[in-house]
This record gives sequence, structure tokens and C-alpha cells, in this order.
Amino acid sequence: MGTTSTARGILADEHRTERDELVEMLEKAYWMEIETVISYIASSINPDGIRAQEIKESLEQDIQEELGHARRFGARIKELYGVVPGSLEFRAEQAYLQPPERQTDIVHIVKGVIAAETGAIEHYNRIIELSDGKDPVTQDMVTDILRDEEGHRRLFEGFLRELEADGLA
Repeated sequence: MGTTSTARGILADEHRTERDELVEMLEKAYWMEIETVISYIASSINPDGIRAQEIKESLEQDIQEELGHARRFGARIKELYGVVPGSLEFRAEQAYLQPPERQTDIVHIVKGVIAAETGAIEHYNRIIELSDGKDPVTQDMVTDILRDEEGHRRLFEGFLRELEADGLA
């Protein structure tokens, strides 16, 4: 007795090419989130100074959200018949989130966070466009994650405006 695949939509065999492309984009999103977690951990520990505390606390919260995003991307990769990549496939790309020379350089951290969130927003919009009409589950999930990333960026843009107003940026 054989089994017959009744998969429809993105899971159907005839959509394998589109599914593989989506999985590749989801893998990139997964790694972006993992790398952001690594950088946010450093940036939530290293800074010194009066203004550092609020930035550190905000990053502590963001770490948990970003880790949750990575887990969601990983789960979706698996659902689309992909394999969540292991650490040997990791390649760091976020030079802008490296610790500054001076641990009191909060502006460097804030600008790095804005750059990371902007990169995520741009990539997630591409996933949403690619999945439009093909994979509503991925599209809905990424739209939800996009909302978080836009909120993170908006918060750090506010930090930057305050630093600029005070003549520190």
C-alpha cells in the first residue's frame, strides 16, 4: 500500500523550486537573528557610563525577542522540508555591531542596532514579497516578525535622536 502526496501550495512537489528559494532566504534570516543575538549580548554587557543602562536594558529584552525569531525561522525551515543549519555554516556579517573601542561610545551601539534592524527589515520584506500568493504561512509569520523589527528600529532611532539633541551624536 503506497502513500499519495496530497500536498498543496508551497509544500506541493511542483513548487519545490520556490520552496527551496524560500528556505534559503529563511536560513539567511535565521543567521541574521543568531548573529544579532551574539552582538546584542556583547552590547548589553560591555557599555559603560550614565547613558549605557537604558541601552543595555533594551538590548536585554531584544535578545529574547531575536532568539524567538531565530527559533520561529528554524521551525519554518523544518516545516518546508529544509534542515536548520548548524554552527559550521555560520558566517558573521555584522561589522557595524562590533564593540566600539571606547565602551562609553553608546552612539556606535545605537547606530549598529539601527543598521541591524534595517537590514532585517529589508530582508524580511523580500521574503514577504517572494512568499506573496505562494506561501501565506511564511508570509504571515515574517510579517509578524517584521513588526517587531520595525518597533526595535523605531526605539533605537529615538535613542539616536536624543543623543543628537544632546550633541553626543
